[in-house]
Amino acid sequence: MLGFRIEEAGGPEVLKWQSIDLPDPAPGEIQIKHLSCGVNYIDIYHRSGLYPLPLPTGIGLEACGIVVALGDGVTALAVGDRVAYGTGPLGAYAEASNVAADRVVKVPDSISDDVAAAMMLKGMTAQYLLRQTYDVKSGDPILIHAAAGGVGLIMCQWANHLGATVIGTIGSPEKAELAQKNGCHHTILYREEDVPARVKELTGGAGVPVVYDSVGKDTLEGSLDSLRPRGLMVSFGNASGPVPPVDVGMLSQKGSLFLTRPTLFHYTQSAEDLARTAGDVIDVISKGAVTIDVRQRYSLKDARQAHQDLEARKTTGATVLIP
Repeated sequence: MLGFRIEEAGGPEVLKWQSIDLPDPAPGEIQIKHLSCGVNYIDIYHRSGLYPLPLPTGIGLEACGIVVALGDGVTALAVGDRVAYGTGPLGAYAEASNVAADRVVKVPDSISDDVAAAMMLKGMTAQYLLRQTYDVKSGDPILIHAAAGGVGLIMCQWANHLGATVIGTIGSPEKAELAQKNGCHHTILYREEDVPARVKELTGGAGVPVVYDSVGKDTLEGSLDSLRPRGLMVSFGNASGPVPPVDVGMLSQKGSLFLTRPTLFHYTQSAEDLARTAGDVIDVISKGAVTIDVRQRYSLKDARQAHQDLEARKTTGATVLIP
């Protein structure tokens, strides 16, 4: 099969399109012929070396496809089933892959290949952030950074569905309009406005109980300053670079704040946790409460361009690669 491999960390140029020998699935695994492959910001962290990986390696954690072979002991799935996965293993930027059978979910006929490829990692991320890391309740004001991004648009819709008042930071008026169409009640142009001051204004001076921050280095202090006393800062990404070391005393000074750095892997570590989290995603999509907006489609072999556009913040919503 054809796919991408990385032999060294670096820019998009380190993505090498090549022939890859894919063995038969091992016991407990299935082999999937990919129909659509998801692109996520964590792929850039893996490629750049921000999240170091043993090299050489494949890249990509998310895809939708058809089961074409079963390893020994697999009984819950059959050849021909359409499935999706979003927590790896690495290697989704390829025509096919072998995946543990308990790390995939069956995809209902009502959900397209592209949506299935884009819903797993980003959708399950939105689920654990909104329903587990902090359980968003009706009436809660919440702050979401990068609200027009792939995860951001899902979170805006889902939080709106839960009855929250959604405040989102945005980089341009065009992205603000998109976020508003997806359930974001108040948008803040972070390049032009003081984010904490605007948040306090929108919340009557109180601040928000939770901030969801995927930007990292550039937004940490503003995020903390947007919280009410005993609020929760959820740092789940580093789009602007890694968050520097935090002075724990600062959390006390700013209001006895809480700080967490969660990952999807730890929230879906068991097969049961993954099935429950993915099932919740499929449920809200099937009901129409959340729409996965796939706004960019590239040929699989053009993954380098997809990475360039994502890093340049030229994309909105979800991006997929088509084998």
